[in-house]
Amino acid sequence: MPKISEKGINMPESPIRKLVPYAEEAHKQGKTVYYLNIGQPDIKTPTVALDAVKVHSLDILAYSRSEGSEEYRKKIAKYYLHNNIEVEHNDIIVTTGGSEALLFAFGSIMDEDDEIIIPEPFYANYNGFSTASSVKVVPVISKIEDNFALPAIEEFEKLITPKTKAILICNPGNPTGYLYSKEEINKLAAIVKKHDLFLIADEVYREFVYDGIEHYSILQEPGLEEHAIVIDSVSKRYSMCGARIGYLVSKNKEVIKTALKFAQARLSPPTLAQIASEAALQTPQSYFDDVKEEYVKRRNTLIEGLENIPGVKVAKPNGAFYCIAELPVKNSDDFARWLLESFDYENSTIMVAPAAGFYSTPGVGRNQIRIAYVLNEDSLRIAVKILEEALKVYKD
Repeated sequence: MPKISEKGINMPESPIRKLVPYAEEAHKQGKTVYYLNIGQPDIKTPTVALDAVKVHSLDILAYSRSEGSEEYRKKIAKYYLHNNIEVEHNDIIVTTGGSEALLFAFGSIMDEDDEIIIPEPFYANYNGFSTASSVKVVPVISKIEDNFALPAIEEFEKLITPKTKAILICNPGNPTGYLYSKEEINKLAAIVKKHDLFLIADEVYREFVYDGIEHYSILQEPGLEEHAIVIDSVSKRYSMCGARIGYLVSKNKEVIKTALKFAQARLSPPTLAQIASEAALQTPQSYFDDVKEEYVKRRNTLIEGLENIPGVKVAKPNGAFYCIAELPVKNSDDFARWLLESFDYENSTIMVAPAAGFYSTPGVGRNQIRIAYVLNEDSLRIAVKILEEALKVYKD
């Protein structure tokens, strides 16, 4: 029998999606399932984006340029300028989602067995991308007791070896919702310049920052032009997860030149999705103001509810729409499956993402879950109540 590759065997399962069969079975049993496991917003996609696809005048759905259409990239550059980020359209490669942008970045700057340092917990697919790229993730642990703030720079420095090529952050963070400050970015900039590394920032949640705090991009940091690579996406910004449009952005010409070769190998990003994404740039500021106000309400409702459950510890997020909660259980994988298989409260249950999959250090995060507050306030209140009642009866 032909053998599967070691790389394929080592590819991790998604902690976000692996419980789907259990949720489907719960549905078949007549249970209502409140989905807290995945960052799929229930916010409506801007009408201007959907209308652009409906009224397009294409006769042939042709390939676009491998780096994305020039007109679209020029408009993206204007979007960045509006956010106090100065880049040219030739600093941008349009990708099939932020995921492909990250794969292009990995492929462009790292070889087999090279290392990338990432504060954990981190977006679970970083583990998958590193495996697919034959790259080693070197974690530096941030702690719930510190609200998942940036670990001390000395902790990063201890981990740097001749194989280290980059540091990767998600800002604001998935799964923690932590927003790195300008001072923290300054510290990271200093260390990557000192050791001649790349700094990759996944900034797809840039618009989702709260409490009067401003987002500070690594592309705004002086002197980081040759080191900075930004990963971006329309998925969450415009509630367009299904469009699968992202960007890789860097002022380093060699990075862009190299990433373009990867882009050419996959031919081009999807044409209709680019049309929708280009139109989405016309979305008025009022849309984002309303969305941000809604997420602040949801965050406050969720965090207040979790803080009132005995034995639960939660970090308060300043961005994105996720939080990590620590539960009085030994194994959140077992607990999450039990919620779907064996528990209901008034014929309802919840689906959560076990947090161990957001770490690469074995055994860490086993009593934590990630919650996405992408449901309305009433649904979140019900979900918190279900969690509270479940913890009363669950036995490890």
